[in-house]
Amino acid sequence: MGVGHLVRCLAFAEELIARGCRVTLLGDVGTVPWTAREIARLGLPVVAAPPEPAALAATAAGLGLDAVVIDSYVTDPGCAAALRSAGITVMAIVDGDLRGQHADLYLDQNLGAELSAPPLPAGATRLAGLPYVLLRDSVRSRRPPAPRPLAAPGVPSVVCFFGGTDPFGAAPVLAGMLAATGLPLEAVVITPAPVPLRPAPGQRFRFVPHTPDLPALLDGADLAVCAAGTSTWELLCLGVAPALITVADNQRLGYDAMLAHGLGFGLGPLTALPSPAALDTLRTALTSPSLRHTRATRGWSSVDGDGRLRAADALLTR
Repeated sequence: MGVGHLVRCLAFAEELIARGCRVTLLGDVGTVPWTAREIARLGLPVVAAPPEPAALAATAAGLGLDAVVIDSYVTDPGCAAALRSAGITVMAIVDGDLRGQHADLYLDQNLGAELSAPPLPAGATRLAGLPYVLLRDSVRSRRPPAPRPLAAPGVPSVVCFFGGTDPFGAAPVLAGMLAATGLPLEAVVITPAPVPLRPAPGQRFRFVPHTPDLPALLDGADLAVCAAGTSTWELLCLGVAPALITVADNQRLGYDAMLAHGLGFGLGPLTALPSPAALDTLRTALTSPSLRHTRATRGWSSVDGDGRLRAADALLTR
C-alpha cells in the first residue's frame, strides 16, 4: 500500500534484472498510470498474490521462484514462514517494525536503522541504514559526482511533491504557503490539477501531473518541499535540500531523524499547516543559500546510490 513501496521494489528489480535475474511482481500494483508505464518499461509480469500464506507459497513455487521480497505493512505475518517452508528465500523490506515476518533477510533503509537491534529469527541477517537505500536508475544516473556548489544569491527554484498520488491533498496547502511567503521563487508543483493561487510579484508556479520523471525535475533544484517518506532518500542522493512535512504517523521517526542530523528544514505535520512557524522556516529555507547548501551536502554524503547493489549481493549470496 503506497507508491513508495512499489518504487523501491522497482529499483531493486532494476538491479536484479541487470544481473540476469527473472523478476515477477506478485500482488496488486493499483492503477496509477505512471507506475503502470514503469512496470511495462521493465517488462515485469504482474501476478495476483493470494493473501493466505499457504496459497502464496504454492503460487511462488509454481512460478519457480528462488526468492521472494516482501514489502508491505499488511501482508499476513505467516507468509514469510510459509515461503521458507517451501524452500524459498525471503527478504522482508521493513520500516522498523518486522510485522511478524520470519524472513531470511531484513532490509531497513531508514536513517539510523543501524543503531537499533530488534530481535531476529535464528540465522536471519539484517541490512540496516542509509547504505541500503534502494534507488531507481533515473535517480542514480543523475547523482552529481560531487556536492553541488554553493548557489549564488538569486531566485530559488523549488519542486513541491507528495508521493505518487498526493493522497492527503498536501500540494494545495504547501503551494499556498510558498505563495504566502511573498518571496520571489520559481516553483514546480506536482499535483493532479492546478491549484488556485495568487502569486506575489516575482513568483512563478508551474503545475504538472504525477510523473516518473521526478528526478529530472529535481535535478538542479534549490529546494524540494515534500513529505518525509521514501522519496526523501532520492533527494539526499541528488544533493537537494528538503523542506519536510509529515502526512502520516509512520513518517514521524524519519522526519525527526532528518532534522536531528541537519539534513532538512522541518515544517511540521500537514494537519497543523499553514502555521506562522512553518512559514518562517520556509522563508529561511528560501532566502539562505548557505543553509540549503550545508543540508544538501550532508545529504549527498549520506546516500551514495549503491544501496541496491549491496542488497542484491546479500540476497543472491543467501
